[in-house]
Amino acid sequence: MSPSEGFGREALGHLDALYDHARRLAGNAADADELVQECYARAFAGARTFVGGNLKAWLFKILRNVFIDLRRRGQPQPVVGELDVLDGADERELLRDDRELDHLRRLVAGDIEAALGALSEEARAIVLLDVEGFTETEMADVLGCPVGTVKSRLSRARTLLRERLKEYGR
Repeated sequence: MSPSEGFGREALGHLDALYDHARRLAGNAADADELVQECYARAFAGARTFVGGNLKAWLFKILRNVFIDLRRRGQPQPVVGELDVLDGADERELLRDDRELDHLRRLVAGDIEAALGALSEEARAIVLLDVEGFTETEMADVLGCPVGTVKSRLSRARTLLRERLKEYGR
């Protein structure tokens, strides 16, 4: 097996995770298909630039860039995002412990999908990367921002998600 075959097999091993992420980002199957197809086209075209490390994070970064590129072509982007300003969030209890996260993961899938769908694209993306198991450092690399920014955005996104799922409270 050649190195390119090994790369291809390993990259395709992340297809389901990439598609799930794309589906949640895009909100529909057709756009998710397009995102994943373009992601793999770019990944295979640039395979020689992958110098090792976390292939999954590299693929998610490509997927995010494709998503942003396609969105920019289709609509203007807001200057201030939902995660940049969140009035009244500073005193709210944040989703920080595993027990609370595990409780959220056991919620009815349809309600979670609806709550995720109600978040901005940016908030949904960071929550999904967190659920996918990426570290804050890996998320920073995927999103192209400092780790501190990831921490604050993730905190805000979790708060927003909690607000949308508050009926499932304690």
